[in-house]
Amino acid sequence: MSRKTIDILGVQVDSIEFEKAVDVAESLMKSEKTSMIFTPNPEIIMCAKDDGELRSILNAADLCTADGIGVVYASRIMGKPVPERVAGFDVVCALLERAAKSGTGVFLFGAKPGVAEIAKKNLEEKHPGIKIVGTHDGYFKEEDEADIVTQINESGAQLLLVCLGAPKQEKWIAKHKDELNVNLCMGVGGTLDVLAGTAKRAPKLFIRLNLEWFYRLLKQPTRIGRMMVLPKFILVVKKDKKEKAKLERKKK
Repeated sequence: MSRKTIDILGVQVDSIEFEKAVDVAESLMKSEKTSMIFTPNPEIIMCAKDDGELRSILNAADLCTADGIGVVYASRIMGKPVPERVAGFDVVCALLERAAKSGTGVFLFGAKPGVAEIAKKNLEEKHPGIKIVGTHDGYFKEEDEADIVTQINESGAQLLLVCLGAPKQEKWIAKHKDELNVNLCMGVGGTLDVLAGTAKRAPKLFIRLNLEWFYRLLKQPTRIGRMMVLPKFILVVKKDKKEKAKLERKKK
């Protein structure tokens, strides 16, 4: 796959449209090798800026989409705008529709105990014929990880949705990538909670207006601390652009 990416604070984010991203994900889901897809938002990119391990993992992904309008704004500031926001949850939903038609085995990993099972039930009702071949919650000890990998491999899953929250999910996938027999691993945060109905996504109007972050803040005012990452992120991106421009002038 020929990729066009943009560097945002050291993270290579794919410049790709939503439908194309789903096509790429489906292709990886059907391939023989084990691939990784991550969907960084400003909070994750800010974390990766100071965490070399996470940054390297994100940059090793087969696809890294702009999940969050802040990442889209950052790409515009850098003068290389991505076509649109490509949210991980939306990619997962579109991919699950295709998986249901193709009979692809899906494993749900993460969230609180019982959530993955509810998500499985809801998906089976929404997509008759979908093959959810296994589930496991996100509460485990390091010594349990080998058994979890074995469970995933024995399930015959081709698509593994890892919902442990960032950066834990990205690091877990990278750590076990070579042991997993699945075709595609995706780190997709709170996706299982939404699929299970234990968390609600913003109404379509908010999503269409790129105000999903604002809806979350209205519902959970305690998120204000996390939301402050966005303005800080934009300021850091602007500073990074200026520093890169200075280096370019010095080279000339």
